[in-house]
Amino acid sequence: MKNSTFLQAALVGGLLVSATPGILAQDWPQWLGANRDAKAEGFKAPKTWPAQLTQKWKQTVGLGDTTPALVGDKLFVFSRVETEENVVCLSAADGKEIWRKKYEAPPLSGPSAREHSGPRSSPVVADGKVVTCGVTGVLTCWNAADGTQLWQKKDATSWPKFYTSSSPMVADGLCVVQVGGGSDGGVAAYDLKSGDEKWHWTGAGPGYASPALMTVAGTKIVVALTDKSVVGITLADGKLAWQTPFAPQGMSYNAASPIVDGDTLIYAGSGRGIHAVKVAKQGDTFATTDLWTAADVSPQFSTAVLKDGFLYGFTSRGNIFCVNAKTGAVAWTDTDAKGPRGYGSVVDAGSVLLALTPKMQLYVVQPSDKAYTEVASIKVASSATYAYPVVSGNHIFIRDTDSIALLTVD
Repeated sequence: MKNSTFLQAALVGGLLVSATPGILAQDWPQWLGANRDAKAEGFKAPKTWPAQLTQKWKQTVGLGDTTPALVGDKLFVFSRVETEENVVCLSAADGKEIWRKKYEAPPLSGPSAREHSGPRSSPVVADGKVVTCGVTGVLTCWNAADGTQLWQKKDATSWPKFYTSSSPMVADGLCVVQVGGGSDGGVAAYDLKSGDEKWHWTGAGPGYASPALMTVAGTKIVVALTDKSVVGITLADGKLAWQTPFAPQGMSYNAASPIVDGDTLIYAGSGRGIHAVKVAKQGDTFATTDLWTAADVSPQFSTAVLKDGFLYGFTSRGNIFCVNAKTGAVAWTDTDAKGPRGYGSVVDAGSVLLALTPKMQLYVVQPSDKAYTEVASIKVASSATYAYPVVSGNHIFIRDTDSIALLTVD
């Protein structure tokens, strides 16, 4: 889904109430940005990086690991405040709250609740609507202009061990989301306008990754990592196109989102390496053919970014790596572990890669298959940063444990 499509939808939905210079460089309307590929346009790297970025504003929004959605001059943040899940609309220019809506959410329990008591799923903005998915799978559609609740689904009776983390996706007027947990789960599509269920595939419960969309032989296919497999489901009718076993081993999870490169699908998991397969239509169905496996590089929670034929991401040990996306050959792996337990976010900002770890450190890396070259390392927050940095022009929105700030690269 192209960035222009989201911008047109935002205009129709009445989102752009003013034209703020610099804020409108690029929308980031969903998980991994406009095209779910973690690419940012319009960023101009300085000749000399400063020791600190300039903070324009900072606003407390509530607890959560969700990445904000930026459309036009509005920023949408999903969080938890005390016993309620909140969706907050802020002015991207000055951080002032435009509207806030909330609903009661059950308390979290278990080991993940201590450090991650807020939602994990990032909101998606399309056609003048905002869709959020809470920790127990509560799916809600809001009017982006004023926060009016348009519809809500509380159908989930189960969820993954560490709660719902998959971020919803909008395509062809459908809101696609991974629902449930374990054997009582699947992938569902709802009409974005009405909330009516269009289809519901129930073959496997979700992992912790978010779905992607690919087109093969003219057919749009939702690609999702379940708790034990990789599946392709036709967008139009929810039929299973293919399913490939991909069960986690030991203390590992299916948490890295799939990457689409034409008819090539790339997926990864801790202890199992990175895999690339070609998806092709065979008669009335689809099949995958193995292309390569990079067994020595195993992302856990980090989704790699594809840039100029190479994959850049964090291994399960927190080392930044570079892998040839055509052959699977490992070009290099940085020896200095940066992301704890393999957490980390990498954004393709054109001439540089911006890699953010939960340790509040933003690493500026030169994209090259020759060697790891660190251009700068800058502290950008005062508490843990699990969300992606949202990059629009030379504006970088940083979400930490309970707040969001706008930083600029001068």
